[in-house]
Amino acid sequence: MDLAVWTQDEAGPFQTIPMPGQSWQPNGTAKHQGHEYIRNGTAKLLTLFCPSSGEVRAKGVITCPNIVLHSWLRNELTKVLEGLPLAKSIEPEVNLEQWRSWQEGLQNPITLSTELPPLRMLLVMII
Repeated sequence: MDLAVWTQDEAGPFQTIPMPGQSWQPNGTAKHQGHEYIRNGTAKLLTLFCPSSGEVRAKGVITCPNIVLHSWLRNELTKVLEGLPLAKSIEPEVNLEQWRSWQEGLQNPITLSTELPPLRMLLVMII
Protein backbone atom coordinates (compact mmCIF):
# COMPACT_ATOMS: atom_id res chain seq x y z
CA MET A 1 0.00 0.00 0.00
CA ASP A 2 1.35 3.41 -0.95
CA LEU A 3 0.75 5.71 1.96
CA ALA A 4 1.63 9.41 1.90
CA VAL A 5 3.69 10.26 4.99
CA TRP A 6 3.98 13.82 6.28
CA THR A 7 5.60 15.12 9.46
CA GLN A 8 4.63 18.22 11.43
CA ASP A 9 6.93 20.15 13.75
CA GLU A 10 7.40 23.57 15.29
CA ALA A 11 10.78 25.29 15.36
CA GLY A 12 11.65 28.01 17.81
CA PRO A 13 11.11 30.19 19.62
CA PHE A 14 13.57 32.42 17.81
CA GLN A 15 14.40 35.92 19.00
CA THR A 16 13.39 38.49 16.42
CA ILE A 17 16.71 40.31 16.45
CA PRO A 18 19.12 40.99 13.62
CA MET A 19 21.32 37.99 12.85
CA PRO A 20 24.78 37.95 11.30
CA GLY A 21 24.87 37.40 7.57
CA GLN A 22 24.74 39.33 4.34
CA SER A 23 23.75 42.95 4.55
CA TRP A 24 22.20 45.56 2.27
CA GLN A 25 24.82 48.19 3.09
CA PRO A 26 26.88 49.35 0.10
CA ASN A 27 30.49 48.15 -0.02
CA GLY A 28 32.70 50.28 2.20
CA THR A 29 29.83 51.33 4.49
CA ALA A 30 29.90 49.99 8.03
CA LYS A 31 27.08 47.71 9.12
CA HIS A 32 24.97 49.25 11.86
CA GLN A 33 21.67 48.86 13.58
CA GLY A 34 19.21 51.71 13.27
CA HIS A 35 18.51 53.83 16.32
CA GLU A 36 14.80 52.96 16.04
CA TYR A 37 15.43 49.24 16.69
CA ILE A 38 13.11 47.83 19.34
CA ARG A 39 13.30 44.22 20.43
CA ASN A 40 10.25 42.52 19.06
CA GLY A 41 9.79 39.29 21.05
CA THR A 42 10.05 35.83 19.57
CA ALA A 43 8.71 33.91 16.59
CA LYS A 44 8.10 30.24 15.76
CA LEU A 45 8.07 28.33 12.50
CA LEU A 46 5.33 25.77 11.80
CA THR A 47 6.44 23.12 9.32
CA LEU A 48 4.82 20.29 7.40
CA PHE A 49 7.32 18.05 5.60
CA CYS A 50 6.97 15.15 3.15
CA PRO A 51 10.18 13.05 3.35
CA SER A 52 9.56 11.17 0.08
CA SER A 53 9.24 14.31 -2.08
CA GLY A 54 11.15 16.83 0.04
CA GLU A 55 8.18 19.21 -0.08
CA VAL A 56 7.98 21.63 2.85
CA ARG A 57 5.07 23.83 3.85
CA ALA A 58 5.89 26.44 6.47
CA LYS A 59 4.39 29.41 8.26
CA GLY A 60 5.98 31.90 10.64
CA VAL A 61 3.94 32.83 13.71
CA ILE A 62 4.52 34.92 16.82
CA THR A 63 2.40 32.66 19.04
CA CYS A 64 1.32 29.08 18.63
CA PRO A 65 -1.69 28.13 20.72
CA ASN A 66 -3.70 25.15 19.49
CA ILE A 67 -6.18 27.37 17.65
CA VAL A 68 -3.35 28.71 15.45
CA LEU A 69 -1.65 25.34 14.92
CA HIS A 70 -4.85 23.36 14.29
CA SER A 71 -6.37 25.83 11.83
CA TRP A 72 -3.09 26.02 9.86
CA LEU A 73 -2.75 22.22 9.87
CA ARG A 74 -6.37 21.72 8.79
CA ASN A 75 -5.91 24.09 5.82
CA GLU A 76 -2.55 22.62 4.73
CA LEU A 77 -3.59 18.98 5.15
CA THR A 78 -6.79 19.63 3.18
CA LYS A 79 -4.63 20.92 0.31
CA VAL A 80 -2.34 17.87 0.59
CA LEU A 81 -5.30 15.46 0.52
CA GLU A 82 -6.75 17.22 -2.54
CA GLY A 83 -3.48 16.44 -4.35
CA LEU A 84 -3.49 12.74 -3.45
CA PRO A 85 -5.13 10.08 -5.63
CA LEU A 86 -8.69 9.22 -4.67
CA ALA A 87 -9.04 6.31 -2.28
CA LYS A 88 -9.89 2.94 -3.84
CA SER A 89 -12.97 1.13 -2.63
CA ILE A 90 -11.92 -1.84 -0.48
CA GLU A 91 -13.60 -4.29 1.84
CA PRO A 92 -14.13 -2.98 5.40
CA GLU A 93 -12.05 -5.83 6.90
CA VAL A 94 -9.10 -5.08 4.60
CA ASN A 95 -9.39 -1.37 5.39
CA LEU A 96 -9.37 -2.07 9.14
CA GLU A 97 -6.30 -4.28 8.74
CA GLN A 98 -4.49 -1.49 6.90
CA TRP A 99 -5.30 0.91 9.73
CA ARG A 100 -3.99 -1.63 12.25
CA SER A 101 -0.81 -2.36 10.28
CA TRP A 102 0.71 1.10 10.69
CA GLN A 103 0.16 0.91 14.46
CA GLU A 104 2.35 -2.19 14.88
CA GLY A 105 5.04 -1.53 17.45
CA LEU A 106 3.43 1.57 18.94
CA GLN A 107 3.55 1.73 22.74
CA ASN A 108 0.03 3.21 22.88
CA PRO A 109 -1.97 2.23 19.79
CA ILE A 110 -5.21 4.14 19.34
CA THR A 111 -8.61 2.47 19.55
CA LEU A 112 -10.01 2.11 16.06
CA SER A 113 -13.66 2.37 15.11
CA THR A 114 -15.16 -0.41 12.98
CA GLU A 115 -16.13 2.14 10.28
CA LEU A 116 -13.09 4.01 9.01
CA PRO A 117 -12.38 6.01 5.86
CA PRO A 118 -9.80 4.55 3.48
CA LEU A 119 -6.28 5.16 4.76
CA ARG A 120 -4.55 7.68 2.43
CA MET A 121 -2.03 9.54 4.55
CA LEU A 122 -0.09 9.20 7.80
CA LEU A 123 0.73 12.37 9.76
CA VAL A 124 3.60 12.13 12.24
CA MET A 125 3.49 14.93 14.78
CA ILE A 126 6.74 15.70 16.59
CA ILE A 127 6.11 16.69 20.20
